[in-house]
Amino acid sequence: MAPLLDYKIGDAMLSSLPLRSKSIILTCSLILVIYLTSQPALAKPSSLKEITDGNWEDILAGEWMIEFFAPWCPACQQLQPMWNEFADWGEDMGVNIAKVDVTEQPGLSGRFIITSLPTIYHCKDGVFRRYQGARTKDDFLSFIDEKKWQGIEPVSSWFGPSSFMMNTMSALFKLSMFIRRCHNYLTEQLGIPVWGSYIIFGLATLFSGLALGLILVFIADFVFPSRRFNSPNYYQKKQTMEQARLIQQLEEEQEADGEEDDEEDDEDGEQEEVWRRVSPVGRPEARGPGYPEEVLRKRVVGNREEEEDS
Repeated sequence: MAPLLDYKIGDAMLSSLPLRSKSIILTCSLILVIYLTSQPALAKPSSLKEITDGNWEDILAGEWMIEFFAPWCPACQQLQPMWNEFADWGEDMGVNIAKVDVTEQPGLSGRFIITSLPTIYHCKDGVFRRYQGARTKDDFLSFIDEKKWQGIEPVSSWFGPSSFMMNTMSALFKLSMFIRRCHNYLTEQLGIPVWGSYIIFGLATLFSGLALGLILVFIADFVFPSRRFNSPNYYQKKQTMEQARLIQQLEEEQEADGEEDDEEDDEDGEQEEVWRRVSPVGRPEARGPGYPEEVLRKRVVGNREEEEDS
């Protein structure tokens, strides 16, 4: 009876108001009803999570379904409504539904070796499997509810996103994207020709390779030093060998000088024998300190002629 009595009192109060006031009250009530009915839908948080290079390790715990897509991909655009509907069921089924934009996250594209779009992965406690089934909401739900993922061979640990190989691949993809952005900045913002940008990157690659090579050589020498330089007698042996080499060189020079002296002595003996034969008294004439060779030869010839005349 109390609610009925309150309703009658309210109706009586409303009927006693002027028509204009009634219109204002009804309009406000209608706006309030529309706002209250639409507010829960607007305030409902999205169940679809977004994975980036900064939070990708979150998928290593629990169960996940991850879609790799690109905004320009027509197949990805066709799949997106069904993926969003599937995400609404994620909380009820105890699975996390996520997506990755490969144009914004090149590191994750390299880490998971994304070669086609869209690509879907299932992850259960860090074990990854690639989804190859139909791409409808009902197929996604049955894949999780019936645990069809157990029949798919998991990705090898060598190619897992946490492996050293995939970390390296991720770094290479990030580097390639950085180089591409630098190239676009040089050509579009600074107005440098394309060939000029290629020359800049070529020189940068050359000098960075030289610097890296020097660093590796220094590290190798420091970690694995040569044994001969570590020997305590190395420098002493080196000095002894140097001295022996110098002594041998001096001996060879002395031997060469001795041979030259012997040759000169032989030549002098031969010359004395010649003078002994041509000299009238039987022995060579002494050369004057100022006589040239031609003058002496003429004198020898003159002596021969005198002997023939006599």
